[in-house]
Parts: sequence; C-alpha cells; structure tokens
Amino acid sequence: MTWAVFKSINSPSLDLSTALRSTRTPLVAAGVGCATFAGVSLFRMSSKSPPFASLSVSASSAKKEVVTTDKAPAALGPYSQAIKANNLVFVSGVLGLVPETGKFVSDSVEDQTEQLLKNMGEILKAGGANYSSVVKTTIMLADLGDFKKVNEIYAKYFPAPSPARSTYQVAALPLNAKIEIECIATL
Repeated sequence: MTWAVFKSINSPSLDLSTALRSTRTPLVAAGVGCATFAGVSLFRMSSKSPPFASLSVSASSAKKEVVTTDKAPAALGPYSQAIKANNLVFVSGVLGLVPETGKFVSDSVEDQTEQLLKNMGEILKAGGANYSSVVKTTIMLADLGDFKKVNEIYAKYFPAPSPARSTYQVAALPLNAKIEIECIATL
C-alpha cells in the first residue's frame, strides 16, 4: 500500500511510505487508513487503486478573522459576534437586544425576532455578507408554540431560496430571551 496526497485532479499517488518509516519522531496523527499533518490529510490506498485526487485542508490551518460591529449588541461572553473563515461568515447566536441599551426591545417574541434579525443584518454587513447570502440558520425558541409568529417575521428577511434551517425549543436562553438565531453565510 502507498500513502497518497489527494488533489482535486487526477494524478498518480505520492509514495510517502519511506519517509514515514525513516523518521524518528512522529510527523503525523494517524487514524484508520488516514493521517494528518500540517493541515493536509493523507489517505492510504492500495497499489491497485486508480489515481484519485482530493485535497483536504483542516480548519486549523485556515485563516480566521473576527467580525465585530457596534451596530449590534456585543457578545455576552468569551465569543465573537461572528467569525470569517474559508469564504464563510459564522454568526453567533443573536438576541433581540437593543444595541444602545443592552436591553430587550420588549418581552414579545415578535419584537425580539424583529430586533434580532436587524442585529443579525448588521453583523452580516460587517462581515461582508447579507441576508440573501445566508445558507443555514438555527433558531432556538423558549416556546415552540411561537413557531408560526417567528416564521412570519423570518420570511420577510430571508428571500427565496430560503436558507436551510433547524428550529428547536430549548430549556432556557441567555437573559431569558424568547428567541435566539445563529447563521452561516457565504461570501
């Protein structure tokens, strides 16, 4: 068997077996049929396998950039409003807080949803994205009975085709919020 670095084009296998056997210190973290070092994945192929190509780069080797704006509430803990990495923007969970006061716009799920989507829009804008570039959202509700109310407001912000989405009722949200939404957008 040989070790092959996969690329996204057809090419012959790269035989690293001699190099891997001759080193005295471990260069790789190995798993079943694969290994990773310096952010590149290696997969073991039999000598009968046809040349195949695919390069896998781990997220640890990717550059990430913090996204922040004062037009949305600051993070409530040791996390960022959003992170840009690999041509994506990962927006942390957003609440319906008024940025200037740090207080909820009101106690209603409708008002909190409207405010948090405005906040999310500001974070997306700061990251170079917008509502139409969102590909996935996750909605966390204090009460799943609010699903229909949230959908009516949510539909105003996300044009067709709507992003993929998951919605959950959770036991509790930060600051006793009624709703929290996180998202991933493309750049």
